[in-house]
Amino acid sequence: MKTVFAAVAAIALIAAPASFAQTPSKLSVETTKISEVIKNPTAKAALEKALPEITAYYEQIGEMTLKEVAPMSQGALDDAKLAALQAEFDKIK
Repeated sequence: MKTVFAAVAAIALIAAPASFAQTPSKLSVETTKISEVIKNPTAKAALEKALPEITAYYEQIGEMTLKEVAPMSQGALDDAKLAALQAEFDKIK
């Protein structure tokens, strides 16, 4: 029985690196923090094209998502703009 357990444990250790490998996550207006969005040059360019004034607030809103910022944007970041940004993010590989 100990031999079977040891074999299973060894296989688990060998397979662990592959299972813990991080895959790049898709950018999302709902779940990705703005500080992460702007690390991607293509996403940052899309965001700044859609909302040029956002650059002045990166430090203040970096830990928020675009969806969280929208209600505070006085209409500058509405549902249509969020959808358009998500469409741009979806194009990024």
